[in-house]
Amino acid sequence: MLPGALQDDTLPRTRGPVLAPVSVIRTQRLLLRPARLTDLEPLHTVFSDPRAMRYWSRPAHEDITQTREMLHFLMEDRPGQVEFAIECGGRCIGRAGIWRDAEIGYILHPGYWGQGLTFEALSALIPEIARRRPDLDRLTAEVDPRNTGSVRLLEKLGFTLVRTEEKNFLYGGWEWCDSAYYERTLP
Repeated sequence: MLPGALQDDTLPRTRGPVLAPVSVIRTQRLLLRPARLTDLEPLHTVFSDPRAMRYWSRPAHEDITQTREMLHFLMEDRPGQVEFAIECGGRCIGRAGIWRDAEIGYILHPGYWGQGLTFEALSALIPEIARRRPDLDRLTAEVDPRNTGSVRLLEKLGFTLVRTEEKNFLYGGWEWCDSAYYERTLP
């Protein structure tokens, strides 16, 4: 197991029609848990912040209804879903998981940047993905190469650059951006 994961608890599922267990991951400073309705305002604080959304797939949320739709999507039961809210000190500060099947993604409130929290969260999350998704042999990540913090984070987590594509992503309908594609094998 990668550093940071101290234990893996199981709590009853509080969402969806099936009452199957959902894992909760505790690290030294964080709790990774299923998203819940009370995360709406803290997540909106993240998703409405232009700094946090600068390298996301779309610009900052202008209305809390956008965040509410995203939160409901996070709370849906979907096959292969491995998605967590990131909690620090009792407050939801971001999210992390996989989407598009094997692509890892994460976002954290800018007030928590630079403390190693995303590394801590993903170091615990990657073994959980491997446990829940034995069908996957690797993870991928797509990042704007200007996002040097995420590039360093991915490399520290063992991801390697596979390729870069120029001007392949239209951000917000007005800015063409490059994409760097990373991958790593699962443990």
